[in-house]
Amino acid sequence: MPLQIDASRLTAELETLASFSEAPAPAVTRIVFSETDRKAREYVKSLCASAGLSIREDPVGNTFARWAGSEPDLAAVATGSHIDAIPNAGRYDGTVGVLGGLEAMRALQTGGFRPRRSIELVIFTSEEPTRFRIGCLGSRLLAGVLGPAADTRLAGKDGKTLHHWRTAAGFAGNLAGVRLPQGHYAAFVELHIEQGPLLERAGIPLGVVTAIAAPASLRIRIEGEGGHAGAVLMPARRDAFCAAAELALAVERAARSSGAIDSVATVGVCEVFPGAINSIPSEVRLEVDVRDTDEARRDAMLTGIQGACVAVAKQRAVAIKTETINADTPAQCDAAVVDALTRACATHGIGYQTMVSRAYHDSLFMSRIAPTAMLFIPCRGGVSHRPDEYASPEAIANGTLALAEALHNLAR
Repeated sequence: MPLQIDASRLTAELETLASFSEAPAPAVTRIVFSETDRKAREYVKSLCASAGLSIREDPVGNTFARWAGSEPDLAAVATGSHIDAIPNAGRYDGTVGVLGGLEAMRALQTGGFRPRRSIELVIFTSEEPTRFRIGCLGSRLLAGVLGPAADTRLAGKDGKTLHHWRTAAGFAGNLAGVRLPQGHYAAFVELHIEQGPLLERAGIPLGVVTAIAAPASLRIRIEGEGGHAGAVLMPARRDAFCAAAELALAVERAARSSGAIDSVATVGVCEVFPGAINSIPSEVRLEVDVRDTDEARRDAMLTGIQGACVAVAKQRAVAIKTETINADTPAQCDAAVVDALTRACATHGIGYQTMVSRAYHDSLFMSRIAPTAMLFIPCRGGVSHRPDEYASPEAIANGTLALAEALHNLAR
């Protein structure tokens, strides 16, 4: 069927959405449940309403905009992403999948398509871990990976709970009502910027994702012995930071020695106490992110890091405690949905390559309850989570066109 993407409209809507920010342009800061987040939600919902979509929100703020099919009792086909943004981020992460998903639905409407299955746009709550220190909050709850206890168990650095923030933002009700049953969706597709350089380097317009890496996150607390930087002699030292530095290198070694390009590990947080130039650090807190598309390889890295903790604790006479924040399972994308995406690219003569997603997304958790795949568009320099994040209007239009064709094939 003929499909026309209004690239100018989509570009303008992305620019408008980026203006809802707590940081000056071109940076975007949009923390979940903030006033800025609420205004951005209202803007997107107004666009959905103008497209004739029916809108509902669940108790955690996941938003669903539905185009009813001719057989509305059938499991729907869904697409979507998120609109929250970490501090000092860019304007394309997540938002391309939301507004591109909406534009794909509008293109199908304009082309005269009447879906048999309903098509639903999903705007996930809190894909970013900024407020609650855990990513993909909304999709975790939808998939049942998190349960209702998260309402009071999850809290930010300010001590305020998920329950506090969501009710203050106007989202009431028991979180038990968030979980979706198996079979609720016949398929889920997420359009997203790659957040890496491979497509741009290869000059390939689109990437069809076949697997999604999953993270494990650790907190490591190192307790040594503080003292005056001049008075405590080197043989007597139990410097918590020197122990932490050895662990940081051990984390790097665990990933480099796995033998796989998809193995990555990062120490992203290092907090040193007391933090004075003339005081030996007595305590350090590290937060570690370990990822792979293969769960066994990922867990082997974790085992290596735990072994390093034992060895460093003994060698440096410090106490080291580890806590697992989360350890999610990597996902293989559904073959039928991947096929729908590759056929969509071929139909419109858009070049593509199959690839894995090394960043994780809401699709990781949607894959627990629905056949799922992702579609990547190139971003300049592979840059993401920075103000200079950029995807060209042409790249976004290509992705949106392929998404529209895939939704057409999956919903008819």
